[in-house]
Amino acid sequence: MPFRQRAGFCNKPKLPPKCRIASRAQSFYLGRVQYSGKASLAALRLIGFAGAGVIALLAIAFLAKVIGAFVLEFASVLIVLWTIFAVFAFYFFRDPNPLVPTGPNLVISPAHGKVDVIDTTTEPEYIGGECQRVSIFLSIVDVHVQYAPVIARVAYFKHTPGQYLNAMKTESAQFNENVFVGFDAAEPRGEKIGLRLIAGLIARRIVPWIKENDAVQRGERISLIQFGSRVEIYLPRRAKIKVKLNDKVIGGETVIAAFD
Repeated sequence: MPFRQRAGFCNKPKLPPKCRIASRAQSFYLGRVQYSGKASLAALRLIGFAGAGVIALLAIAFLAKVIGAFVLEFASVLIVLWTIFAVFAFYFFRDPNPLVPTGPNLVISPAHGKVDVIDTTTEPEYIGGECQRVSIFLSIVDVHVQYAPVIARVAYFKHTPGQYLNAMKTESAQFNENVFVGFDAAEPRGEKIGLRLIAGLIARRIVPWIKENDAVQRGERISLIQFGSRVEIYLPRRAKIKVKLNDKVIGGETVIAAFD
C-alpha cells in the first residue's frame, strides 16, 4: 500500500482538467458577482422616474389646455362675478366716520347692529363679579368696525381660541373664538368696562388694532371682525342702560348707557 494511504492521508479525488478550471473560477469570482445587475436596476429606476415625470407634465398640460379653454369661454361671466365680489367687499369693509356724542360719563355702542340681549351676568375675567350685559348681533350687511365705548386705558387683553357657531345664537359667546378687552375708564374714573369681540360662522377672523396699556378715546376705532359676528359689552351694575331689546345701534354714535 502506498505510504500516504498507510499514514492515513486521504487524497482528494482527481478532477478532470475542465472541472478543475471551473472550480477555480467559481472560487475566484464568487465575491465579485454578488451585486451583479444593481447598476442596471438603478438605471431602470431612474428611467421610470423620468417617464413618470413626463407623463405628469403631459397630464398637467392637458388639464391646463382644458381649463384654459373653459376660462376663456366663460371669461365674461368670471369678470362679472369678480366685479360683484369687489363691490360687496367695498360695501362690507366700509368705514364711516362716527358722529361721537359729547357729554360726561357716556358709554357709546362699540358696534353697529341689533341689541338682542340685555341681562345681568357674571364676568370673572376682568369685571370680577356680577355686571350688566348688552349683546349686539352684527349681520353680514352691518359695518364691522368696532369702537371704544369710553375714554379709557386698555387694562386687560385676552384672545381665546374656540368654535365658530352661528353668531345669531347667544350661546356663541361661550364657545366661539373671541377677544376680551378690559377698559379702565377715565370717566367715570376707575370704572371697569369689558368688551368681548366674538367670531361667528362666517366671521372667522378678529383683527384687533389695540393692545394692553393703550390709551383710547371714546369712538376711536379699535378692531374689525370680518363678516357676521357678535359684540358684548359688560357694564357695572350702577350704569343706566339707555337702549332696549331689538334697538338698532350705530357704532361710535348710539349712547347705550350712562353713569349718573
